[in-house]
Amino acid sequence: MLMTLGTPPSEAETDAWHDVIAAAHLQDVPASVPEPGRTETAGKLRVQSPNGRMLHLVWAAPDGSYDGVATLLLFTEESNRHTAFLDALVVRPEARRRGVGAQLWGAIRAELTADGRSSVSTMLELGGAGEAFVDGLGFSKVLPLAWYVQRVPEANAELPEARLPDGYRFVDWEGVVPDALADEFARAHEVMEDAPSGGMDERTPSWDRERVRGAARLVDDRGGILLTSVVLADADGTGAGSVAAYTELVLRDPSHTRALQYDTVVVPEHRGRGLGRAVKRHLLGTLAERHPGVREISTSVADDNAPMLAVNAALGYRRERPAGIFQAKL
Repeated sequence: MLMTLGTPPSEAETDAWHDVIAAAHLQDVPASVPEPGRTETAGKLRVQSPNGRMLHLVWAAPDGSYDGVATLLLFTEESNRHTAFLDALVVRPEARRRGVGAQLWGAIRAELTADGRSSVSTMLELGGAGEAFVDGLGFSKVLPLAWYVQRVPEANAELPEARLPDGYRFVDWEGVVPDALADEFARAHEVMEDAPSGGMDERTPSWDRERVRGAARLVDDRGGILLTSVVLADADGTGAGSVAAYTELVLRDPSHTRALQYDTVVVPEHRGRGLGRAVKRHLLGTLAERHPGVREISTSVADDNAPMLAVNAALGYRRERPAGIFQAKL
């Protein structure tokens, strides 16, 4: 039976949803990848994205458990009102090949059509059940990428300490950006427009201080932790400099032993000075000090993002598994 999950869901509904996610993870993802924690699952179900309307669908079994779950993010920003992101479409392994995924996809497609969306994208592991499922639904791979992993203890022991050229210094924080740096931090986010995006219909949004603060609050509201390090161009030492580079790490569940690397950006006028590598190495040390239980950092990088691949290789990241952004035109 197809149902729409309410917001916020009950504890029992959250448990039933997480059971599907955990069972599919064990089946579909290499054993080296830690499974999502319940805190992460509950956060996604309980807290809406500030930039879109989230639809949570379940296919319930007769005993009340869930055989399949799906989450669709319908962007509400004007620049992306034409598209959407399929955050999850997961079927419990023992319930596959019974039409559960097709029922969920049918409901999702109907919602997309009714809301006037012309495309939808999703991120998938290559060679797995997800890629096989979307193959017959009109999806095509528009951005090949891969997951890379860095071992935190080994990297901290083997890599030299981060060094910056004269006129630069590090600034760190946990959570929301300090007010004094909010506008500069937002300006640095605008640089992400030159990151590889393949043929995705989703457009890079415009960043301002409220958007960067809202993104950080979302991590916190969902029970996670956001760590940020920036390189500040501050030649006169007054503290009123500009953000030259930054990098972010997220623990979606504070109990996790694997952190997720978010953006790493170097502002164009400061490139060629090793700031990307330096800021990532610096945050690595900060992470070890503040959250010593984290053993790994995972990140996804587009196959044609040669500069970031080179930075990560120098920091000891190893390729773990291939993935891709897939998109369907409606």
